[in-house]
Amino acid sequence: MIDPASSSPVAEITAEASPATALAHARRVVVKIGSSLLVDAATRAVARDWLASLAQDIADLRRQGREVIVVSSGAVALGRGRLKTSPGRLQDKQAAAAVGQTLLMHAWEEALAPHGLITAQVLLTRDDTERRRRWLNGRATLEALLAHGVVPVVNENDTVATEEIRYGDNDRLAARAAQLARADLLILLSDVDGLYTADPRRDPGARHLPLVETLGPDILGMASGANAEAGVGTGGMATKLAAAQIARSAGCATVIASGLTPHPLKAVAEGARATLITAPATPLAAWKQWIAGSMAPGGSLTLDDGAVRALKSGKSLLPSGVVSVSGVFEKGESLRLLDATGAVIGVGLAAYPADEIALIRGRHSDEIETLIGYRGPSVVIHRDDLVLETR
Repeated sequence: MIDPASSSPVAEITAEASPATALAHARRVVVKIGSSLLVDAATRAVARDWLASLAQDIADLRRQGREVIVVSSGAVALGRGRLKTSPGRLQDKQAAAAVGQTLLMHAWEEALAPHGLITAQVLLTRDDTERRRRWLNGRATLEALLAHGVVPVVNENDTVATEEIRYGDNDRLAARAAQLARADLLILLSDVDGLYTADPRRDPGARHLPLVETLGPDILGMASGANAEAGVGTGGMATKLAAAQIARSAGCATVIASGLTPHPLKAVAEGARATLITAPATPLAAWKQWIAGSMAPGGSLTLDDGAVRALKSGKSLLPSGVVSVSGVFEKGESLRLLDATGAVIGVGLAAYPADEIALIRGRHSDEIETLIGYRGPSVVIHRDDLVLETR
């Protein structure tokens, strides 16, 4: 039996769950901003005062030791404003995105620079979060940016995405980014302050839901019915709950909050009305459950006794502990880990393809670059990408 549990430190949502406590306990936060919040409808330019207030909120979170990833819409809207065009063919939208991306990133750099924060542009398509190797590469890039203290600004790569591979709305993109980064909390800033039992603009009896612990048909029905028009851009409340489902499956809680006022994150922290959708597990536990239960191993590694002991003590698999390699597999594929008797001791995701592991097996990590020609990870399988048998 595979044990997906981990001893790694993770954030937890307390029993007294609320949007404010979720934010207070989160260590890695993804914040999604829609076009209607960031782009002034009258001028079709960046709403700079509002963005400056949000940048202050992000800087405050960073000073508290939090890591923040931004998923920002606005490139297409800004590009259309600069080109003075209206929605048209897909290629026209891609052209607007190409123009607008530079405007969008300049706005983010200008907003965060006064706080000493560096920004980085990360453009994703669906392939980047659904193909295993690109997933691992994307995750490694985000981890490196966060380790350097950078605020990644993520957007869909509309300049190359086609209708077949695009996300369609940045709520889902934000959920995939949260999944990719193993975030604790996803905050969807909207034009409504959370989920209601009906559309509060039409039904004065609509009741606000501050806490949602399951996403059953009754809750989802609220979004597809009365709340279908809530939200902005290409998404609505239905896409926000779809995003929450994606995030929830990755152990990431979701907050749906209003972004219509200045300092929207500060408002959440201070108890402003919003909706928290909890997650049943931590991000790392959910990730390990996925590794343990949803992947067919592409090969196997036989380990020496020292490596087996190291893995059981919570360490990563070093190349020096690999005795032999079986199978033809790529970086990111699931591998069975065998002891000297051939017994399966666990599964993990390969940091290198089969041919490169064959070259570095039994050698020290500082020899990897000489053996394969580039400087890659110092481990064959990282402990966070490893699940051990319990018997």
